[in-house]
Amino acid sequence: MEKRIFGKTGRSISEIGLGTWQLGTRWGTPYDREEAKRILETAAEAGINFIDTADVYNGGESERSIGEYVHTHPEQFYITTKCGRRLNPHIDECYTPAAIDGFIHDSIARLRVQRLDMVLLHCPPTSVFARDDIFAELERQKKKGDIADYGVSIEKVSEGLQAMEYDISAIEVIFNMFRFKPMDELFPKAAEKQVGIIARVPLASGLLTGRYTVDTIFGPKDHRSYNREGASFDKGETFSGVPYELGLKSVEELKAVFGTEDLAPYAIRWILMHPEVSVVIPGASKARQLKENVRAAELPALTDAQMQAVKEIYDRNLREVIHPQW
Repeated sequence: MEKRIFGKTGRSISEIGLGTWQLGTRWGTPYDREEAKRILETAAEAGINFIDTADVYNGGESERSIGEYVHTHPEQFYITTKCGRRLNPHIDECYTPAAIDGFIHDSIARLRVQRLDMVLLHCPPTSVFARDDIFAELERQKKKGDIADYGVSIEKVSEGLQAMEYDISAIEVIFNMFRFKPMDELFPKAAEKQVGIIARVPLASGLLTGRYTVDTIFGPKDHRSYNREGASFDKGETFSGVPYELGLKSVEELKAVFGTEDLAPYAIRWILMHPEVSVVIPGASKARQLKENVRAAELPALTDAQMQAVKEIYDRNLREVIHPQW
């Protein structure tokens, strides 16, 4: 597993990390703590040393499972967690320094660590990205030693550009073959300011695995059923905002480019072709899925012709639909 430097933190992290939204569960199914442990063990064996989690994932169970593991395997993982989505209602007014302080200390307790490696604001309302008091609180937490670094998880490129007016160390952003916009302004500015980039939703909610068809049925508790139009949260989180049938069409064209039905490793390898990306974080609900994800690290660099073909598919099918929204 190749390593990359995580922006101004100076930390050496695996270029493929582990996203833990699904840790030990599939959307809508019961949480399996033993499977979560197997996933973490498999990640360590594969050379992964970067974990992304959040205080709301599986109602806090994701952080607790990670905490149980790292308690007996200290220094094995660099852990990024996120906060803010526990606020109800999730509005600007509810973001306060006191709330941030509480979230940080709750995550410290669940993760069973002395301080957090990295905490990110978890896709807050856009107005929060210009809140001096919130970023001042994060800086205060850093100075007193409860967090090592802080940053933001974003829905829109404009939010990341705003956040870089503060001394953040990382931005987590949706970036994949269906989401090109971060390359335009976000990546160059992040490179200039040494802000690490965490590429999330790399497989567009599984669409870029190439395994789904028009006949695929998602469960009623699966966001891929109920959130395609943003009924519960930003629709960009579901299939990267791509209309399902248009996504399937584009996936078939991508399969032809790479000559395979198994698109997932190529989708991850495409992300790693961008040096501004510090780490990509595919999720896994089973240990075997993690093993499939890390195959991307074994692939050779994509050719110029392949990279150009991916761009042409995006330009032809998706740019007009996706680019203006996020």
